[in-house]
Amino acid sequence: MNPIPLVVAEMRRNPLGCTAVVALIALTTACGVVVSAQERALRAASTHAAERFDLIVGAAGSPTQLVLTTVYLQPAQLDLLRADTLRQLADEPGVKSLAPVALADSYRGYAVVGTTASFAGAPGLADGRIFNHPDEAVVGADAQLRLGETFHPIHGTAAENVIENHQHAYGLTVVGRLERSGTPWDHAILVPIEALWTMHGGDANSGRAPAIVVKPRTVADAYELRTKYRAGGTVALFPAEVLLPLYSLLGDVRAMLGGMAVAFEVLLIFAVLLVIVAVLAGRKHGIGVLRALGAPPAFVVSTVWLEGALLIGLGIATGTLLGVALLQGTSAYVSSRTGLSVGASLGAPEFGLLAALFVGGSLLAGLPSLPLLWKPIAGLLRS
Repeated sequence: MNPIPLVVAEMRRNPLGCTAVVALIALTTACGVVVSAQERALRAASTHAAERFDLIVGAAGSPTQLVLTTVYLQPAQLDLLRADTLRQLADEPGVKSLAPVALADSYRGYAVVGTTASFAGAPGLADGRIFNHPDEAVVGADAQLRLGETFHPIHGTAAENVIENHQHAYGLTVVGRLERSGTPWDHAILVPIEALWTMHGGDANSGRAPAIVVKPRTVADAYELRTKYRAGGTVALFPAEVLLPLYSLLGDVRAMLGGMAVAFEVLLIFAVLLVIVAVLAGRKHGIGVLRALGAPPAFVVSTVWLEGALLIGLGIATGTLLGVALLQGTSAYVSSRTGLSVGASLGAPEFGLLAALFVGGSLLAGLPSLPLLWKPIAGLLRS
């Protein structure tokens, strides 16, 4: 005997109720997978952005702000290092290379970052060449400036006091465009650090910068430098020291939101079971007829189970498709707000959650029919 026609007929009798149940399960499923996948993608993108920042040395202050400004180009007023710090680091035997990084100006909303040619060109060039003169600049992949275009940086950013914002008389010409790196530096304009020193009232060799990115020769050198430059008015840190607590916070938020979504999903599954119980209360006569005609218990149970499992499966499947669509929108929004290349997609954690919900819900879907198997047929027919 085939239970499918009976299941289809029962669902046609109550299309609005079935649609509402499916929609609620779909919405909670979508929320759960979006939160989980987006958190993983944001963590991966922020880690990628920090990969070439082995060790950061800055003036004593907030380590978090130092990383946010240096790695993710979030504007902030950082204290400048002493002029001799750059020379002192350059003389360290454990330093393979170093690059000062200064973020003080902007142009058309793009951060103007002063650094060295080797550090600026690390992602590789998509067009043109790297700057080799203080009046030249290269732009990130997403900065809308043409090669050969000359511009005058604006001191400060739009987020700062507009009274202090003014255009520098110093002109710079774009000579190259960098490969896409998937980091906030794709939206930046990179200029020689000497140009920033000159624009801000110093000489071209002042040596002062809010941060210096150091590439140590070995892991042991990295830890030795980190220890040495955590005194005397400077702070040295690995970006992971700041990122790990942030990841922990993101993980806690994801766990909380994901747990709430799962809890709501479980409640909805139990709501589906209650709906099945209510429906069965009005179908006792029909089930009695089936049993009187000789329908085996397995057929009765499978009819009820199939209806519940079908509603749960449709809800989870619809929610998965909705979650995939929402991920595109949320990833684009997060990328536009952070400058990170956030490409979220469903992975093993999300599919594991979906499978657990479906299996758990399906196992419970047939339970409401079991009491009817032990009731006398005569009693079911009189109901």
